[in-house]
Amino acid sequence: MRDSQMPQPVGVVIERLRKEFGEKVALNDVDLTIEPGSFVVLLGPSGSGKTTLLRCVAGIERPSRGVITINDVCVAGPRTFVQPEKRQTAMVFQDYALWPHLTVRKNVAFPLASSTRLKEQKNQRVDDLLERVGIAHLASRYPNELSGGEQQRVALARALAADVGLILFDEPLSNLDADRREQLRIEIATLTREAGATAIYITHDQSEAFALADRVGVLNHGSLVQFDTPENIYRHPTNAFVTRFTGVAGECPVVAVKSSDDDHFDVWLPFAPSHPFPALGVNCREGDSSLHFFVRASGVLLNAPGGDKGVCAEVIDVAFNGRGYEHVVKVDDQMTLTKVFSNRRFERNANVKVSFDPSFCFVMAVPGRLS
Repeated sequence: MRDSQMPQPVGVVIERLRKEFGEKVALNDVDLTIEPGSFVVLLGPSGSGKTTLLRCVAGIERPSRGVITINDVCVAGPRTFVQPEKRQTAMVFQDYALWPHLTVRKNVAFPLASSTRLKEQKNQRVDDLLERVGIAHLASRYPNELSGGEQQRVALARALAADVGLILFDEPLSNLDADRREQLRIEIATLTREAGATAIYITHDQSEAFALADRVGVLNHGSLVQFDTPENIYRHPTNAFVTRFTGVAGECPVVAVKSSDDDHFDVWLPFAPSHPFPALGVNCREGDSSLHFFVRASGVLLNAPGGDKGVCAEVIDVAFNGRGYEHVVKVDDQMTLTKVFSNRRFERNANVKVSFDPSFCFVMAVPGRLS
């Protein structure tokens, strides 16, 4: 149940945001509207601009140009720059950023120092948060006595204690091992949504982004290239970069394409020049020599070599992942497919048949090639 004293979640509007560091353009006219109460994840590789964008919203960086509005109040613009401590935001950092001389309890209580709550209410708020994030038994310890996961729980509790409607997460799980990362991801999602806060969270991990987000913003070279639900980004990527960065089993050049309807094409591939494969076309046209065929791992079906279904392939590697088996498969020396899942184990060097689900196949132009 949401605390009655917690502020309402806030909306964020970013207009033509640009940030330059000398000659380097870190953000290139980014437009983004974040609805109150939503959990938005900014996804992109190192150098894509996602950290700079978050730091501009927080007030740590001053934009070179553009406008940022939080809860209908301009915090950055041509003649306006509101300092970070006056923006009513909380931030969870990658390196935790805890006060080393304060105990866990005092770290969590720190944002409540200026609160109008009564002392008893402040103490109860801290107790509740320590219990919720599973560190009540560590209340009297100092940060250097905690593990990385425990320190990040303190940082999360501190952010939630701040009584703000916007929480910013700067890759908070990147320093944790896989088990702790998964557990804390669930806690971040649950507690942030229960608090009713708006969240902006940055990561370079596609699976983390899809698991957390209501909407995902994909950045590349300082530009926001797609902003949509995780499902739409996975099923309807806007270009080759988004497709690759959000996970493909494989790709290969296209021999030829022919339009089958407004959105789909019949695609001829080098390893099966007489057999067309249906795929969703993304800004492509017949006769374009820069086209590539992409397939998601979830769109690759692995079958025994008998029968007519699929094309011939060879298993290069196989790994057990707990649910079943992930295979690396080579198709006629033309395309290598990775993370091909099957409940059945196909041994290395085994001959198999591979078929593709058209729902997870795309054909689109690859930048840098002439058409």
